[in-house]
Amino acid sequence: MSYGNDPYNQGGYPPQQPPQQPGPQGGYPSQGGYPPPPQGSYPAPPQGGQYGGGQYGAGAYGQPSGGYGGPELAHWGLRVGAYLIDALIVGIPSGILYTIGGSMTASSLEVDPNTGQLTSTGGSGIGMIIYLLGFAVAIGLGLWLKYQEGTTGQTVGKKVVGIKTVKEQTGEYIGFGMAFVRYLCHIIDGLPCYIGFLWPLWDAKRQTFADKIVGTVVVRA
Repeated sequence: MSYGNDPYNQGGYPPQQPPQQPGPQGGYPSQGGYPPPPQGSYPAPPQGGQYGGGQYGAGAYGQPSGGYGGPELAHWGLRVGAYLIDALIVGIPSGILYTIGGSMTASSLEVDPNTGQLTSTGGSGIGMIIYLLGFAVAIGLGLWLKYQEGTTGQTVGKKVVGIKTVKEQTGEYIGFGMAFVRYLCHIIDGLPCYIGFLWPLWDAKRQTFADKIVGTVVVRA
């Protein structure tokens, strides 16, 4: 078809093309396509460590300077209350057995009027067994409480008052082995004059000497 036959173009000139509009980057978009998105329209991906091991990861309980940055630290009164409850849990059943065994042992002893020596009537053996049973109950309950503290952060007493024992740097539970080591380290808290048990009253992290040795803190649950 020639230009002269176009009824709208009587002069025979080639038809005019509409001008193209410049794109966002100064160029022209291709036919049928879309202009590229402007730079910076999408947020950058999170930096490594922001969601794992950083802000929400293993370092959540420890600040870079080594300070504590987790939940509220438990004050001294709550720790004493938890200790007294745990002491009653261990002491009441074992104390009952101690009393029964000691009474049976004492009542089975008599003084021989001829020689003045103590003689047994046969009940001392049973009394001694009951007494030793009380000792075994005390050991068993004590180990059970340490297991609960290591695996859940709470003994029965700590659960009642609403506190728990965790690692200072990570906030994780310390495990049975470390809970038992922490219990043994309380011997140091008693030397001298039980000063280690009183140390949380003025310590910045409210730690006993045992807490500082094994790296634990007691926090509000």
